[in-house]
Amino acid sequence: MCKQFVQGLIALTCIAILWACQTTYTTSSHKYSEAGDSRGSTTPSERQYVNAASRANYRTIEDTEMEEFNSIVEMNQEFFATSRFVLPDNGNVVGEVKVVRSRYEDTLYDIARLYDLGIEELVDANPDVDRWVPGRGTSIVLPTRFILPNAPRTGIVLNIASKRLFYYPDKRVAGEPVVITHPVGVGRVGWSTPTGTTKVVRKDKDPSWRVPQSVLKEHRENGDPLPNVVPPGPENPLGRHVLRLGMPGYLIHGTNKPDGVGMRVSHGCVRLYPEDIEFLYENVPIGAKVTIVNQPYLVGWLGDEIYIEAHTPLEDDARDLRAVIENELHEASRSRQIPVHTIDWEKVAKVTQEARGLPVLVTKESLEIEMLAVNATP
Repeated sequence: MCKQFVQGLIALTCIAILWACQTTYTTSSHKYSEAGDSRGSTTPSERQYVNAASRANYRTIEDTEMEEFNSIVEMNQEFFATSRFVLPDNGNVVGEVKVVRSRYEDTLYDIARLYDLGIEELVDANPDVDRWVPGRGTSIVLPTRFILPNAPRTGIVLNIASKRLFYYPDKRVAGEPVVITHPVGVGRVGWSTPTGTTKVVRKDKDPSWRVPQSVLKEHRENGDPLPNVVPPGPENPLGRHVLRLGMPGYLIHGTNKPDGVGMRVSHGCVRLYPEDIEFLYENVPIGAKVTIVNQPYLVGWLGDEIYIEAHTPLEDDARDLRAVIENELHEASRSRQIPVHTIDWEKVAKVTQEARGLPVLVTKESLEIEMLAVNATP
């Protein structure tokens, strides 16, 4: 009797363990934030935004040679599906808008991390969806089509207005002309991320954070004092990987609060999801060019069609942006030999006003922005 009881207990224990494992791998692992965030803890290399099979196949990139790079791409197709794109021969628009359906337990923060999106760009693309309670079965538009910034396609290009980083790896390494894009958090009002051109001068793993005097002062005044040096570990806001720039005091780094990716939350530095900065750390060489631009309105083309992508301008951007977009559209029309009278200026005004971050065709008889979700890839 006792023996049978023990055997039964062991069997029940095994069933419970198997059930727990299955549950862990079928919930898309939403408990993925680090210390300082209210939703649990993890390490960057777990890559929670891919499914169990992808996680099982994941390995850290340690070599940027073409064969190794391509094998990593092949092994992580789900990761690269919304972040890696082959550059078009005749245009500057990449990717495609997709639609997914939320589950009961999802938030837009969960979905943003899962598909390598920033929270604000996902909210902008879904203005009628509650970011905390989307609800079961709600259609969520993924803004995974992008107009490339107007900047040289070399090294890293940061568009602080769209809160996106674009990395152009050497064609000899990638095997073909590609761009890899990730969402970023940038400097908040009063601590704006500067524009300009610089380069990666150093890379650090598990860095200490030497807190600038201005940040120490701000935290003291807010009753939240910081130590002069924050050592490596889960409380370090730099995360585990840092790209140091030629601009003194400015970094591209990870974070211990990933919910801030895609927002204006930093003291001027550029922060990424831990898994994204890990990839850049392993692949971006020292000396790589870094171009930082502020382009809320982007003009794109594919063949003889013109698109625009509009983001809400930064609060402290005092430029006449209507004149900027008009000049760029006229220039695109001239350089691409597309008649300017084919541009629907009413649609241009509507797209810039709504600022949903989705590339929209603005030649006449083009799709309304609401139809993008209907025609998006499921």
